[in-house]
Amino acid sequence: MTAWYRSIWATRIAQIPGLLAVGAGLCLVAMVVVVNAGVILRYVFGAPLLGVNEIVQLVAVALVMMALPYATQSGAHVRVDLFDKPLGKWGRFFGDLLSRVLAIVTLYVLCGQAWKKAAEAIEFGDTTNMLAIHLWPVYGAIWAGMALCAVVFAIQIVALIFGWKTGND
Repeated sequence: MTAWYRSIWATRIAQIPGLLAVGAGLCLVAMVVVVNAGVILRYVFGAPLLGVNEIVQLVAVALVMMALPYATQSGAHVRVDLFDKPLGKWGRFFGDLLSRVLAIVTLYVLCGQAWKKAAEAIEFGDTTNMLAIHLWPVYGAIWAGMALCAVVFAIQIVALIFGWKTGND
């Protein structure tokens, strides 16, 4: 059973954060294009592009939320190993477990808030000021990014308990 689980994780599920990271890269390219177009249109042609700030802000949210699960899976978050030697093997093990459990609890609370905000945005028809872009998909992206990040942390907890190697070992 464990070999099957590890095989499915390695071949299918583990690819999802990487695909989202590619999407985050595309968001970054889109932001660069929009900002450059806005600058060129404003200063070269004297015709400012309407809503550049709104577009950049919304795309930046998508970029961060798409990159978050990949950063978690690959171990790209900042880590402090100041106490690794004094804690020893078991102290590090329990510290790794505790940090992931606390991250999941925090992400759970944040996901709940994002879900509530998305529901409110749908109920009240919240949109951006200038371009009238609906805000509920932004809250949905926040929820999805944090939820997938929590799933990655949960899988890392299972991997720690069973002694499996993960991307951030």
